[in-house]
Amino acid sequence: SVLSRYENQITILSDYLEEFPETDEPVWILGRQHHLNTDKSKLLLDISARLWFTYRRKFSPIGGTGPSSDAGWGCMLRCGQMMLAQALICRHLGRDWQWEKHKKQPEEYHRILRCFLDRKDCCYSIHQMAQMGVGEGKSIGEWFGPNTVAQVLKKLALFDEWNSLAVYVSMDNTVVIEDIKKMCWSPPQSSGAAHSSAHLHRSALGRNKNTAGFCTGWKPLLLIIPLRLGINHINPVYIDAFKECFKMPQSLGALGGKPNNAYYFIGFLGNELIYLDPHTTQSFVDSEENGTVDDQSFHCQQAPHRMKIMNLDPSVALGFFCKEECDFDNWCSLVQKEILKQQSLQMFELVQKHPPHWPPFIPPTKPEVTTTGAELIESTDKLFELEEEFEILSV
Repeated sequence: SVLSRYENQITILSDYLEEFPETDEPVWILGRQHHLNTDKSKLLLDISARLWFTYRRKFSPIGGTGPSSDAGWGCMLRCGQMMLAQALICRHLGRDWQWEKHKKQPEEYHRILRCFLDRKDCCYSIHQMAQMGVGEGKSIGEWFGPNTVAQVLKKLALFDEWNSLAVYVSMDNTVVIEDIKKMCWSPPQSSGAAHSSAHLHRSALGRNKNTAGFCTGWKPLLLIIPLRLGINHINPVYIDAFKECFKMPQSLGALGGKPNNAYYFIGFLGNELIYLDPHTTQSFVDSEENGTVDDQSFHCQQAPHRMKIMNLDPSVALGFFCKEECDFDNWCSLVQKEILKQQSLQMFELVQKHPPHWPPFIPPTKPEVTTTGAELIESTDKLFELEEEFEILSV
C-alpha cells in the first residue's frame, strides 16, 4: 500500500546538519538563549523537554473504517500537536519546566499527554484533528497546510474546558488587538449551562473539563499567525523578523517545512533553523490504568535537526502563547519594537482596532447541544456519519 512506503520514513535533506558547530553565536529556543560553548547540555535538555509527536501506527481506525496509521500524511497535524502541547506546558508547568528520563512528573504533565493520545476520545488526537479537517475541505488522509491545522486547533479548543484556551488565528496577515482582548475577556458560560454541558458531553471533546474552565478573567491566549513569506521561496527581507520571533518569551515556534514535509521549528542558530521532525513512525501508546503515560517515545533524545532558513517553504504559521494579559501587552510592544521596524515589507500587521471593512468580530463559542461532543462536530461540520449513533445504540 501507499502508506507502507512511509512506515519507516526518514527525511533526508541535502542541507541536513546534525552536530552543532563550534561557534560563539547564541542558540535561541522558544524565547530562551543558550551558548554552545558553556551550556550545550542545558540546550539539549531544553530541546528534549519539548513534547515530540510523530507518525504512529496500529491505533484504532479513524472514523471506524479509516486509516490506522498517519504515516505519509499526518506530519503537519503532528506539528500542530507539538505547538499546542508547548502552549499547554507553558500554561500548566511553565516555560522553564524540564523533562528528565524516568523522573516522576506531575499529574498535569500526564493529563496534557492524554489530550494527544491516538484515540478518538482524546481531545487533540489524530482522530479528532483529521475528522475536524473535513470541515476545512481536507479528506482524511490528505496532507494539511499550516493554516488548516490552525483552524482545526481553533475549533477543537472550544470543547477543551480544562485548558480553557482562547485560540486566535489571524486573517490577511493582520493581528487585531481589540478582537483578541474581546475574545480573551469574553464571559464564561452560565453555571446552569456549564452543568448541563458537563453532564451531556461524555465523549473526548467534553472530557477535558474543570471548574477552572468557568472562571472569569483572562483566558490564556494561543495566537497563530499564518503567513506567506514569498512566492516560491522565502523572501530574504523577512529573515531577520522571522528569527526575531523565536527570541520572544511568548514564542511557540513555527509550523512549516517543505512541500508535503512539515516540521515544528523551535529555534535557530545563525541562519539555520532548529526543528523537531515528525517523520518517524512509532507504535501507538495508550495510557496506563493509573492515568500515567509511558512517555519515552514522546521526547526526542537525539541531536535536533537543522536546516538552512533559505530552504524554508514560504508558507508558515507563527505561534505565541500569552498566559496573562500582561504577556500579550508585552508581546505587542516587542512586535512594534523588533518586528515592525521600518522595512519595505512587513511580515504581518498589528492594529489596535477591528478594520471597518471586515465583518464584525464575534468570539467563537461552543454551541449548545444535548448530545455528545463528537456528535456536535458531526452536526456543525458534517464530519462523522453513523459512528456515534451505533455507539449510542450499543450502550
